[in-house]
Amino acid sequence: MRTFARWLLAAGMTFAGVSHLFWARKEFQAQVPDALTEALPIDKDAVVVASGAVEIMFGAALVALPRDRARIGALLAAFFVAVFPGNIAQAVDRRPAFGLDSDRRRWVRLAFQPLLVAWAIWCTRDGRRSSSKG
Repeated sequence: MRTFARWLLAAGMTFAGVSHLFWARKEFQAQVPDALTEALPIDKDAVVVASGAVEIMFGAALVALPRDRARIGALLAAFFVAVFPGNIAQAVDRRPAFGLDSDRRRWVRLAFQPLLVAWAIWCTRDGRRSSSKG
C-alpha cells in the first residue's frame, strides 16, 4: 500500500511540476505571496518555474531513489510546509485560481495541506517495525 501511495504521490508531483511550467503557470502565480517578490529580487513567474522544477525532481526522486525515500519524504513534507504561506496568501488576498473562486473553497483547500505532509511522510517511511529486543 505504501509503495502504491508513494508512486501515486510521485506521479502527482511530476504532473503538478509540469503544469507549473506549461498550462497552469498563470494560475500558480496567484499562490505566490506578494511579500516574497517584494523581499527578494525574483518575480512570480520565476518562483512558479523554480517550484515546478523542484516538484518534478521530487516526483522523480520518489521513484528513482528508493534507498533515500525516508529522507526524500521528509524533504517533500518540508516543501509542502514551505509552500503553505502561498496557499494562505491566495485565501487572504482572495485570488481565484484552480476553481478556488470563493472564500470557502480557498479556506477549505488549506485543510488539505497537512494531509499532503502526512502522506509524504507515511508513504516514504519503512512500514516494518524493528523487532529487536534489548
